[in-house]
Amino acid sequence: MQTVTTIAELRLALGKARETEKRVGFVPAMGYLYDGHLALVEASQQRNDITVVSIYVNPTQFGPKEDLNTYPRDFPGDEKLCRNAGVAILFAPDSREIYPNRFDTFIEPGELAKPLCGAFRPGHFRGVATVVCKLFNIVQPVLFSSGKRIFSNARSCGKWLLTELSGRDRYSADGSGARRTR
Repeated sequence: MQTVTTIAELRLALGKARETEKRVGFVPAMGYLYDGHLALVEASQQRNDITVVSIYVNPTQFGPKEDLNTYPRDFPGDEKLCRNAGVAILFAPDSREIYPNRFDTFIEPGELAKPLCGAFRPGHFRGVATVVCKLFNIVQPVLFSSGKRIFSNARSCGKWLLTELSGRDRYSADGSGARRTR
């Protein structure tokens, strides 16, 4: 497994895979991995030649009364789980890599965010939509796998996920391989 922390390193690693026309799958995560994440990795591996897992705790989806600093993290444990699961590339950027200095462009999910927790977590889905869009543009997977709750949240973040971002045909989304396992 290759662990990379920069977009340039990831693009270099994926460029080699794409030269040989390998199918790239993607499992986005915030870390503190458990069996449900590993099931998504397995589902991705069954359908792709290479699976990329990202581990990134996104500060823009935390509200002012939500404590980003206490979000559980165990990067060494996550790295070991990914290695043992046969993940090809682990992308673990820091916030300076994802949100460089003077970053000020965000995805606004609008009304689509309100049915879930958007009404009482203002800005949450704006942060989720933005980071998912950024990660998709960085990884450029053929298929991504996520849990049913995450998939549902992502769809609710805005139709951009499956239309504008995907160009209707670019990505395939799979929320089916995601039994809830902790």
